[in-house]
Formats: sequence, structure tokens, C-alpha cells
Amino acid sequence: MKGKFITFEGCEGVGKSHQIRLLEEYLVKNDIKYYLTREPGGTNISEQIRNIILDGKNTEMTDECEALLYASARVQLLKQVIKPRLDNGELVFCDRYIDSSFAYQSYARGLGFDFVEKINDYAIKNFMPDYTVFLNLTPDEAFKRKGGVDKNDRLELSGNSFHQKVYDGYVDLSKKYSDRFIVIDASGSKEQTHEKIINALKEKGVI
Repeated sequence: MKGKFITFEGCEGVGKSHQIRLLEEYLVKNDIKYYLTREPGGTNISEQIRNIILDGKNTEMTDECEALLYASARVQLLKQVIKPRLDNGELVFCDRYIDSSFAYQSYARGLGFDFVEKINDYAIKNFMPDYTVFLNLTPDEAFKRKGGVDKNDRLELSGNSFHQKVYDGYVDLSKKYSDRFIVIDASGSKEQTHEKIINALKEKGVI
């Protein structure tokens, strides 16, 4: 029996990492077996690619190079980690996935859907998420809550206009793929957002 593949998405500073930690606590407490990974990363090779992508010193990186690096890290993670676990019937959660490439590279970088779809053909044809949890919060509110921009993170340094385009991209994606997107209003407290996520995953039969 094939396992379930659930991804988490949202703008920088939206509190995604914290919500995933709260979800892990819930899963452990309720004895629900799961596997958690992240993008870019999740394997030795993919983590090395992550360091290149996010290094604030790599200011000369082209948009196309960035997109291709994400796709490379993704294929490595899928073949080495995610596919074997899904084939084994496991519940797999991933912090960011293909929708990040659409939001960041297709929309915000302006590379277009065709380019991103082509370089992610393996992922799109074989491993689309069963559900995608989108934490819905504007970049202004997210960075305000986070306490500003991380000056060592190349993506966070991309500017307000870029991050607004990312957010607009996510909103558009949530409408385009409404059958798999679980949109969570993240404007409340961390506890309120956590409760919404748990209820939504229960409603979908994930947990």
C-alpha cells in the first residue's frame, strides 16, 4: 500500500518550522508513525546543495541556476528517501516541495511555469503531494512576527517586492490546485494555527 505524502508551504517567516515541530509533538504523543524531511535537503547531497542555494554570499547566482539546483536536490531526496518510504506505506511530511519552486521561481523570479515544470518533470509525474498545507500569512505580517530579515539567508534578502510575488504565487496555486491545498489562516496565535492544522489533517484522513 502506497503511503501518504504531505507537504508544508508558506512565505519566509510564516512560522512553518514551528508548526511542524508542534505537529511532531502531536504525532509522537498520539503514537502516529511518520517521517519528516525538508527541502532543499534531507540527504547528504541535498543538504550540500541547500548550503549553496541559501548562502548569502552567492549573489551572482542566476535565477535559472537556482531553479535547477532546487530540482537537483529534489530528485536526490525523492529517489533516496521519499520513494522508498512511500513504497513502504509510510506517512511522509516534507517542509517545502514543488509548490515552493512554482511560487519562488515561476512567479517571483519570472521563469514561468513551463521552465519549472520541465526541470521538475520527474517529481511532477511521479510524486505530487496528496495534500499541501499552506500557511496563509502575508510577507509583511510574517517578517514582522519573525523580527526582520535573516541577513545570512540569500532568499530572505531578496526584497519586499519579491516576497509579495511569492505570496501572490501561493494564493494563485491554492486556487489552481484547490483539491490538494489545505489553506490555513496563520494570522492567529501559534496554538490556534496548530489546532487548525490538526483538525484539517484529521478531516482529510491523514492522521
